[in-house]
Amino acid sequence: MFHRISTLTKFLAALSFLLGMQPAIAQTANQVTQTPPVQLGTSGGNIHDASRRFCCSGTLGSLVTKGGVQYILSNNHVLADADAATVGDAISQPGLVDVGCNASLAQTVATFSEAIPLGNANVDAALAQVVVDQVDSSGAILEIGNPASTIAPDDGTAVGRQVAKSGRTTGLTCAAISSVSTNVKVQYQRGCGKGKKFVVSYANQVLINGSSFSAGGDSGSLIVTADTVQPIALLFAGSSTSTVGNRISDVTSALGINFVGPANATPTLKCPAPAAGAIAPTVPRAATSPASFTRAVAAKERHADRLMLDEAVLGVGVGVSSEDPSEAAVVIYLEEGRSHAPLPTDLDGVRTKIIRTDSFRAFGWNEPLQRSCTIQ
Repeated sequence: MFHRISTLTKFLAALSFLLGMQPAIAQTANQVTQTPPVQLGTSGGNIHDASRRFCCSGTLGSLVTKGGVQYILSNNHVLADADAATVGDAISQPGLVDVGCNASLAQTVATFSEAIPLGNANVDAALAQVVVDQVDSSGAILEIGNPASTIAPDDGTAVGRQVAKSGRTTGLTCAAISSVSTNVKVQYQRGCGKGKKFVVSYANQVLINGSSFSAGGDSGSLIVTADTVQPIALLFAGSSTSTVGNRISDVTSALGINFVGPANATPTLKCPAPAAGAIAPTVPRAATSPASFTRAVAAKERHADRLMLDEAVLGVGVGVSSEDPSEAAVVIYLEEGRSHAPLPTDLDGVRTKIIRTDSFRAFGWNEPLQRSCTIQ
């Protein structure tokens, strides 16, 4: 998930640096340079994630351990430049976009260690080893506090559950899970603001409802349950109406990591009111029986591949029926404005539910047309 800075801004940033002035790019607590040890949920990324015209950044999401060593958890496309990074690359805070693309104005808080190659293990995830004394060793996340070390279930009971994240662009936001067990197509771009675009398919993802939950730059944020602060997903993509997260159980298994924090954290976050005009981030809290959810998952598994052969179908998952909240439904995410084949009203006796949106992208969704950002 990237922000792009124009050539003009890059020139002005360099000029400001030569004149001894720091460019006024960063605006919020998630974007400014912190005094170490830094809290996470902050702007950051690989120091080499730039091209001649653009620089790119995401979010340094959370603190984890592996083999007794502490690492920052974020996305492959944030820490590893979408499979292009070299072990040992500097990971900066804040990210390049918040220092006018001038790497000398950022501080190194970690070094890139490993990433799961895109298209493997069903995750977009990577680790960066913490530089001594540069990251809060308690695992504190801006505006959230310390997340629990235990993870939340992502089964049928998660649908409708309120979740939260703190990210580089939109800060602390809350919304409700709209579907789980969701197969999705996600668009990437090979380079920072340039290069061929390509699509990676994922299975069994967590999708969050609400137009204001995330935006370009929030990739890498840890999504937690709002009431118990338990990790439930790793944010990596989105659209104008929905956010996509890897199941955190898949992330921990793929990387062999554990979260830093107490087993049962005390919630300190306070969810803000939805932005004016935003799509309401609510979904009926799941009251479906386990049997109903199991039937819906089975129907989704039988038909998802066939449905997604239609290029207008962006995802297929399991949520709650609009007609009867006591029933699970197969949720079909359909690209707005594209022609498509007729869609079934039910699959093997399980109702379907249509959600229209734009394409899911790992960069640049919901980016504001302001300041110096160039929307790609």
